[in-house]
Parts: sequence; structure tokens; C-alpha cells
Amino acid sequence: MQVTTERGRSALGIGSLSDRAPIRHLDPVLLVTTFLLTLVGTFAIFSATHQVAAGADPWSFVKKQILAWVIAAVVLGAVAVVDYRLAKVYAPFLYAATLVLLLLVRTPLGTAAKGAQRGFYIAGFQFTPSEWTKVTVAIMLAAFLSELKTQDLSLRDLIRASVIALIPMVLVFIQPDIGTTIVLAAILGGIAVVAGAKTRHIAVLMAIGILLIALAFQVGLIKQYQIDRLTGFTGSGTTAATYNQKESEITVGSGGWSGTGYLHGTQTNLNFVPEQHTDFIFTVIGEEFGFVGAAVLLVLYALLLWRAIRIAALSKDRFGTYLAAGIASMFAIQMFVNIGMTVGIMPITGIPLPFVSYGGSSLVASYVAVGLLLNIHMRRLTVGAMG
Repeated sequence: MQVTTERGRSALGIGSLSDRAPIRHLDPVLLVTTFLLTLVGTFAIFSATHQVAAGADPWSFVKKQILAWVIAAVVLGAVAVVDYRLAKVYAPFLYAATLVLLLLVRTPLGTAAKGAQRGFYIAGFQFTPSEWTKVTVAIMLAAFLSELKTQDLSLRDLIRASVIALIPMVLVFIQPDIGTTIVLAAILGGIAVVAGAKTRHIAVLMAIGILLIALAFQVGLIKQYQIDRLTGFTGSGTTAATYNQKESEITVGSGGWSGTGYLHGTQTNLNFVPEQHTDFIFTVIGEEFGFVGAAVLLVLYALLLWRAIRIAALSKDRFGTYLAAGIASMFAIQMFVNIGMTVGIMPITGIPLPFVSYGGSSLVASYVAVGLLLNIHMRRLTVGAMG
């Protein structure tokens, strides 16, 4: 009986099942970085919320976040296992479902909170469609642009891609949710650049965007509290409008080099910064862990972005490259805007810090994005054989 050696099997191109298994190409750096960021967020959330009234549960927020973390981990595994190219096939359906949810959230089915109507409350948990919109828009744009026959993106194709992104952007903007609108614009820009859009065409697109924003101010789509935030950032706002930003800067600055110590942040314990467990979670890290802790967090985000960009470069198909680029843009803009507003270099917008801020929808959506990155990386060597 003839025995086929491993070298012979390789020459014939049939390899063993274990050789072909995508799991062998898992990106451990990306996975570990994701879990470390989430762990940091869980500790920060507890610090920001454990000071409660007598009889209340100091672990309430952390319990919900841990439950969301478990769900997110399961979803990440499922997304990583199923070939990411199926997302391209079902992209129109995912996109349409997203638009339906964004429309439904504006009906009585949606719940209004703090001046915005963004989510549905189900069994005590809030489901926020705009968080999922970031991922589905990245998938839809990547699917559309990867089907184009030319490598360079024409102005006509860029406009068509912009319309795809603009529809959910408008629906998110009127909630109102300027933060997520900025993220969607960044996803469009990141994918368009990688897809070969010309600089002058992007400039035209940016000019149109500025005109639309000016029009939104003129017709009253911008809420007064959002205008106050903008004027507060420029230094011409009222005391009430600038309170959050000033307290945020004080809290981060009070951490000094090494911080006050975990659970020993004076500003954090006394709740001087509103929404400290969500939009301003970075202030907890800045105060209690100081410059060193903040730098470690930034290094983790740098690792995350490096792996996402690397995966985009290694992908053997345009869909995978564009999708990874869109996800990298999504994480980058959220990190920059959120941390920027806490240290006073960006206006205040309602945008969570990925993996760190409290919120189940944001956490699960971010894990879906990481699952897609892992998927693209694991299958980068089999795309030619299967597609």
C-alpha cells in the first residue's frame, strides 16, 4: 500500500484538515487586547457607579455589563466561525433591517431618554440600533465597493457609496445622535480612501457635508443643548454648558502621574462628572490611574488599531480589506472623539469609548466588529480557493 507523505500531500495541494483549519490563523494579539480593554472598562464602571444610596446594589451596573460581556463573547465566537464572505451576500438584508430599526425607534415603540430617542427597552435592557448601524454600514459599503470593476473610485461611485451611508446617517442624526453620525461619516471616509477615492472627490464630499450641517442649523434640526456644547467648547458658552467639560478636565488632571489609586478618586466618588460610567469613563482612568494608566489604555487601543489595519492589508479580497478598514476607522474615530472631549480638545458629543464605556449594545456591536476582523484574518489564506 502506498503511503502519502506530508510533503507529497502538500505538493498535491490537498493538505490535512488541521493545516487548513482557519482557527490556526487566529490573531491572539487582537483577541487578548479586546478582552483587556473590556476588563479595564469593567473595573472603571464599578468605580464610577459603586457609590449608591443605602439599600441600593453597588454591583448593579457591573452585573449588567458582565452579562453583556458574556453575550458579546458568544457572538464574537459565532461571527468568527462563519465565513465573513457570507456577510457580503446578506449585506443588503442587514442594511435594510438596520434602516427598519432606525425608523421604528422613532415610533412609540422607541424610548426617549435625556432628549434623544435612540433605543428600545427590553426586559430591563436597552437595545440601541445606532450602535449596530456602524457595523452594518461598514459591511454594506464594503460589499458595494468591492463589486466595482475598477480599482480607482470614480466620483459617481463615491456619490453612490455616500448615499448608502447618508440614509442611516440622517436617521441617526435626527434622534438626535451627532456622535454616531460622525462615526458613520468616518467609516465612509476610511473605506473610500482605501478603495481609491481621489483627494479632490473627497474634498467635494466634505464641502457638501459642511453645507448640509449648516443647513441643519438653519432649519432647527440641531437641538439647543447641542449648540450649547459647541459654544461651550469655543469658550463662549454658559457655565451650565461648559460644566461637564471643565469637571472632566479637572478630574483627569487630578490623577497626576500615577493616579489616586483604584476606588480612591475624589472627583469620581463624589460624582462631579455626569455620565461618568458612559461618555466620560476615561476620567475615571485618568484620575485613579493617572498618566501611566491612561498611557497603558492608549497603548491597548494602538494595538487594536494596528491589528485592524494589518488585517486590512493582509486580506486577499477587496471586501475583506474594505470591511477591515471600515472597522479600523470606526474604532479610531470613537477613541479619538471620546478621549478628546474628556481632555478638552474636542466638543462634547454622546459617543462611547469602545469596550470601556458602560452599555450592552455598544459592547456587543464592538465584539461583532472584532469577530469580523478575526474572521478576515483567519481566512486570508483560503480566500482564493473558496472564492
